[in-house]
Amino acid sequence: MEAIDALKQKILSLAIQGKLVPQDPNDEPASELLEKIKAEKAELVKQGKIKKDKQESRIYKGDDNKYYEQIGTETKDITDEIPFEIPNNWEFMRLKNISDAYTGNSISENIKASKYTNLKEGYNYIGTKDVGFNHVITYENGVKIPFNETSFRYAYKNAILLCIEGGSAGRKVGILSEQVCFGNKLCAFHTFGIPEDFLYYLIQSDYFFDLFKENVSGLIGSVSINKIKELIIPLPPLSEQKRIVAAIEKIFNQIEVVKENQEELSKLKDGLKNKILDLAIQGKLVKQDPNDEPASELLKKIKAEKAELVKQGKIKKDKQESYIFKGDDNRHYEQIGSETKDITDEIPFEIPNSWEWCRMVNITKQIHYGYTASAKSEGCAKLLRITDIQNNSVSWNNVPFCDISQKDLSNYKLELRDILIARTGGTVGKSYIIKEINSSSVFASYLIRLIPVFSINEDYIKLFLESPLYWKQLKEKSMGTGQPNVNREALKSLLIPIPPITEQSKIVRKITAEMCIINSL
Repeated sequence: MEAIDALKQKILSLAIQGKLVPQDPNDEPASELLEKIKAEKAELVKQGKIKKDKQESRIYKGDDNKYYEQIGTETKDITDEIPFEIPNNWEFMRLKNISDAYTGNSISENIKASKYTNLKEGYNYIGTKDVGFNHVITYENGVKIPFNETSFRYAYKNAILLCIEGGSAGRKVGILSEQVCFGNKLCAFHTFGIPEDFLYYLIQSDYFFDLFKENVSGLIGSVSINKIKELIIPLPPLSEQKRIVAAIEKIFNQIEVVKENQEELSKLKDGLKNKILDLAIQGKLVKQDPNDEPASELLKKIKAEKAELVKQGKIKKDKQESYIFKGDDNRHYEQIGSETKDITDEIPFEIPNSWEWCRMVNITKQIHYGYTASAKSEGCAKLLRITDIQNNSVSWNNVPFCDISQKDLSNYKLELRDILIARTGGTVGKSYIIKEINSSSVFASYLIRLIPVFSINEDYIKLFLESPLYWKQLKEKSMGTGQPNVNREALKSLLIPIPPITEQSKIVRKITAEMCIINSL
C-alpha cells in the first residue's frame, strides 16, 4: 500500500503549504490569530496554569523577502530554516507559540506496575504500544491510574499524543477521545486558540517527521521536548484551518475506501490464484487426453535418465530411491529399497489415473545449498542472493560479484532451468526459475538449487512450488520454532503429483493465461 501512503503524504504536503483549499480574502489573517493566542497565553500565565516563555519568538518576513526571528531585543536571519513559501495571510512560528508540549510518567517494571493493573476505576494509562501506526489509540489495556493519584500527568480529551523515542518515534501519533495518563516516551500537545485537528494532521506529514528526525539523539533515538517546541511550522488563518481539516478528512475517507477495496481485491486475487493452482495440480484445470502417454512411463524415462547420469559420474546414485504406487486396496504405498510402507495418510487428494505421485528428489538431478562468499564489486562470477530476487525477477546489473575457484564454479554455476528456493528469512520457501543469464553466476548459501531432470517440464515444477499443497508441506516439514527455514532434506521429500508430459505443458499454458487475467484486475 505504498502508493496509498504516498498519496496521503501528497495531500498533507499540499495542505501545510496552503495549496489544498482556496484562499479566502475575507479570512482573518494568521497574524491576528497569533495576537489572540498571545493574549490567551498571557492570561493563562496570570492564572498560574502555564509558565511564561522567557524566549518568546516572533517570525516575520522582511521587505527584502528574507525571514527574521525576534526574541526579546535580538533579531536574526532564519531564512535558511524556512522550508517553503506560504500564502500572504499565513505565518511561520515555533511550535511552542501555539501548543503546550510535555511528556508523561513511566510505570516501573516491578511491584509498582502491578499496583495499576486490573483496576476497575481510574484513568486509562497509555503507553507507546497503545498508539498505533494507523493513529488508533487503544484505551482498555488493563492498566489504570486511580482518580486520586497525584504523581501522574494527564493528557486531556482532544490532546495529541506523539511517540518521541525508539523506532516508532515521530510516526506513532493519535488524538485522544478521553482524558488519560500516559508514558514518558509519549509527548502530549494541547493547543492554544486553534483546534487540535490541524496540528494533528501537520504532525503526520513528512515535513514534520523530517524535522523531527533531524533532532533525534542518543542510542535509543529520542527527541527532547525543548527541541520539539522549537520546530518551525506554518499557521493558516483559523477559518482556513477548519477548511483544510475538512478537506483532508474527506479525501482520507475516500482513500480508505479505495484502500479497503484494494485489500479486498488483493485477497480475492490471491484466493483465485491459489484456487487455480490447486485445480491445476489435482488434474482439474485442463481436460484429460486418453492419448497422452501416462506419467508412469514418464517416471520410467526419468529413472533411466538419472541412471545414465550416475553412470557418467555427473550425479550420485540415490540410495533411498522411492517408488509410490496405489495398491488393489486403493491405499497408497511407498517402496524404498526392500521396504514398503503405507503412506495413504500423506496423500492429500485423488489424481487422474494417468498421473503419478512421487518425491521431489525423483524428478531432480540435484538439490543442494549455495556457495558461501562475500559480495564484491568485482570478481570471477556474479553472486545471486535472496535479496536480489524481488517479485519473481532479478536485475542482473545490480547483482554483485564474488571470488570463486574454477572447481567451485563448476559445482555452483547457474544454468537455465535451475530453480532456486530461499531457505531462510522473510521470503523462506519462495522460488525463482532461471530463464535468462548473461554471465557466469553462482548462487549464495541461503538459497537451495533444484536442478530438474531433462524429461520434466521445469515450469510445471515452478507452478507446483507456488501451490497451496507445496506451502502446506513446507510448513509441516520445515518450519522451526525460531526463524523459519527450509532444508534440503525437506525439499527432497516433498510429494508432488506428476501429470503426463504433454499435459504438463497444457497446464503451464493455461495457468499463464489465467494469471494474466487475474493480474489485470
